[in-house]
Amino acid sequence: MSQSSQPSSQLLSPWALNIAPSPTLAVDAKAKALKAAGKDICGFGAGEPDFDTPDFIKQAAINALNDGQTKYVAASGLPALRKALAERYNERGFFDVQEANIVVSPGGKYSCYLTILSLIGPGDEVVIPSPYWVSYTEMVKLAGGTSKLIETSDQSCFKISPQQLRDAIGPKTKLLILNSPSNPTGAVYTKDEIRALIDVAMEKNLMVMSDEIYEHLLYDNAEHVSPATFSPQIAERVITVSGFAKSFSMTGWRLGTIVAPKHIAEAIGSIQSQTTSNATTFAQFGALAALQQREKASAAIAEMVAHFDRRRLLLCDGLNAIEGISCCRPGGAFYVFPNIGSFGLSSTEFSARLLEEELVAVVPGIAFGADQYVRLSYAVSEETIKKGLERLARFCKNLKK
Repeated sequence: MSQSSQPSSQLLSPWALNIAPSPTLAVDAKAKALKAAGKDICGFGAGEPDFDTPDFIKQAAINALNDGQTKYVAASGLPALRKALAERYNERGFFDVQEANIVVSPGGKYSCYLTILSLIGPGDEVVIPSPYWVSYTEMVKLAGGTSKLIETSDQSCFKISPQQLRDAIGPKTKLLILNSPSNPTGAVYTKDEIRALIDVAMEKNLMVMSDEIYEHLLYDNAEHVSPATFSPQIAERVITVSGFAKSFSMTGWRLGTIVAPKHIAEAIGSIQSQTTSNATTFAQFGALAALQQREKASAAIAEMVAHFDRRRLLLCDGLNAIEGISCCRPGGAFYVFPNIGSFGLSSTEFSARLLEEELVAVVPGIAFGADQYVRLSYAVSEETIKKGLERLARFCKNLKK
């Protein structure tokens, strides 16, 4: 193949040139590469549970394969799965959700992207609380929109106030993104807190994307709240995205969900039909089993949450015992987001040196828009947490010398 005389950058589209690779995946990949090379790595970068998918879900997919369920289905998802999802959301207090309101996508990440693509175009503005999940701003960029960030800190437990939201909204603002429980902070908004934000969004005629991928991973009696359950009028302006990846340890299955007003769901389905067709057919039968076999599903989630809770407390308490680090106790998900600002290093330098000197992998907070912090996942063993805390304490002690 002959080489083009054009510079490589001139061969790429503006989207390819301006998009940033996922820093969380990059950290995890680097840690795995070092581990494969024989290094004793304590990797806290992974954004996925370290448990296997429950056997009954795997068996349902195996049965589907054996039954020949390997062909196309409707772009918006397997009808039986969409029906089961609609029933589940109605049980949770949503308003008259039908199959037509549901889209099953190839992953929670793609659910977010489809939602943003269906609502945002050039010149539109999206309000996003910061710290934010790394892909939101890149997705907005790919849609031609602009992100308007609302800064928070550990002083407010990483939650925005209604006044902050009101101040951030301008004439071009079209969408608010809420993520509770949050990645990267683990923050969980109360019902009153979410209602106050939604009231502002409704007053300003905004759409809301509620990212609820961590909805089942909750601690300390925290309650998950879906904005779409507040009223039928509010539900018409809320798109709820979720999926099976985090709650059922199905990250590699790539199955996301969307609940939206019918006309938006139809638009999302059309975009999906032209980009990926349908999510993997036999994988959707596994997801269907997760919804239909409720006792097994509840037991699997409860066991995972119990492990995560012990690790959460171990990691959070251990971090707060290290001089120079402060860490809010998260109410959900499986991340902590400690403040490392006292060391006078950028989060990138802090993380790079920590990996080089102590073989501990964390994600720099700058990836989430917060350079005074780093993210650690506690989707790792207690042994890894204990060893990582020892190394981190030694590292921070040396920085203080």
